[in-house]
Amino acid sequence: MSKSIVFYFSATNTTKQRAEKIASKLGADLFAIQAEKPYSAADLDWHDPNSRTSIEQHQHASRVAIKDDLPAINDYDTVLIGFPIWWGIPPRLIADLIDRLPLNGKQLAGFATSGSSGFERAQSYLERTVKENNADVQVLPGAVLNSDAQMDAWLKQLNLN
Repeated sequence: MSKSIVFYFSATNTTKQRAEKIASKLGADLFAIQAEKPYSAADLDWHDPNSRTSIEQHQHASRVAIKDDLPAINDYDTVLIGFPIWWGIPPRLIADLIDRLPLNGKQLAGFATSGSSGFERAQSYLERTVKENNADVQVLPGAVLNSDAQMDAWLKQLNLN
């Protein structure tokens, strides 16, 4: 079994493609996160202030439930979590994922795809969620990875490749 696992959430397959490349490069296992209640196209309409994602992303400290089908991660040293950035932060279901993972003794890094946001607020979100769970985990610097070059540089920076 691989020492790394890549979890990802992808609404449009952009993050899925990046997660697949990272997993392939690292020889890591890959797992798709699913919302307990799947998102429809209308839910994802960020132009509509009444869409599901618009409402969820503006409810601070909220969680969106994920399907309860997570793999055991006892044998992994490194957990990578990929997601799109919505309103500057990860989708709220990423907090539910972190709540459910036994991260003690592991290293955790997030990566994202984004058309315009940087990773600073997403990094703070991940660190805050880990702290809320009192997890003894090393949170590594994350990054927006929209290209193979960005991905390769990030993996090299983290000494994961």
